[in-house]
Amino acid sequence: MIPKAGGGERALGIPTVRDRVAQTAAKLILEPIWEADLEPNAYGYRPGRSAQDAIRKVDELLHEGYTDVVDADLSKYFDTIPHSELLQCVARRIVDGQMLRLIKMWLKVPVEERDGNGKRRLTGGKGNDRGTPQGGVVSPGLANLYMNRMLKGWRQTRRGEEFQARIVNYADDFVILSRGKAKEALEWTRGVLERLELTLNEKKTSVRNAREERFDFLGYTFGPHYSQRTGREYLGYSPSKKSVTRIKEKVGDLLVPGNVAPWKEVSKRLNQTLEGWRAYFNCGAKSKAYRAVDQHVYDKVRHFLRRRHKVSSHGTRQFPEERVFGTLGVIRLQGPMGASS
Repeated sequence: MIPKAGGGERALGIPTVRDRVAQTAAKLILEPIWEADLEPNAYGYRPGRSAQDAIRKVDELLHEGYTDVVDADLSKYFDTIPHSELLQCVARRIVDGQMLRLIKMWLKVPVEERDGNGKRRLTGGKGNDRGTPQGGVVSPGLANLYMNRMLKGWRQTRRGEEFQARIVNYADDFVILSRGKAKEALEWTRGVLERLELTLNEKKTSVRNAREERFDFLGYTFGPHYSQRTGREYLGYSPSKKSVTRIKEKVGDLLVPGNVAPWKEVSKRLNQTLEGWRAYFNCGAKSKAYRAVDQHVYDKVRHFLRRRHKVSSHGTRQFPEERVFGTLGVIRLQGPMGASS
């Protein structure tokens, strides 16, 4: 089980080496076939596309006046995709019986879990008729294929024109950006998802006016922002508070008193974590978030080294910022690569 960003846990199905090799080979064959059918407003797990592309598209549409927003959240999408409907989607373009049988076997594969006492338990298997095993190489493509039914229906029934709206989708996350008809778009979406045997998380789904309210999408917060130079309000986006909190937690989890690894190894792991976070959160108004993370990293590193070297004071003289982000080798997000608006 792996923790979910919004709380709770999610089963991670890790294929055996043999299955992983077979799934990779199947993906190389199937992906170009599926790719030709996918709608252009889908950005997740596709060659030449990224989450940053989806994020920038949302910002672009907001500035074009699509500010009446459906902030949607699907309930357990990957766990609830119906196998029969999904296999029909696959069979529309794939006629090879052996390949179809192989995909069905991957969908039906049991997941081994162990409880707190180490007792083995199997879930899924032949009796399971829903969900794609997360962790499988072929699973993201299957999930995209099923979500594409909604996106294609939106285009074919010309709902974009009817609702003066656009959809931006990444895997199981999507937002609908409209010019005044978000409520109508949300009602249509509810009906379609019901027919697809999927469910909106009503508690986390809402309609917002992006000129006055903020909403989160793919780790970023969109809506009213204020310029740090002029103090004026503008429509923009920045790393969300949840995203900043999560990276702080990761830093704290690494720099615990029980970590007795050599500093060179600790700093290497710390920098890898920070560089990965910065690589994703490299657009929008990021300077405030970068400063907050840099300050947190400095405080955690200083206290970590103070305890390790048994320094009785707060350690500000022994470990000033210039040393932590200098000779001790910790990267600063607001360094040359972290230059931000």
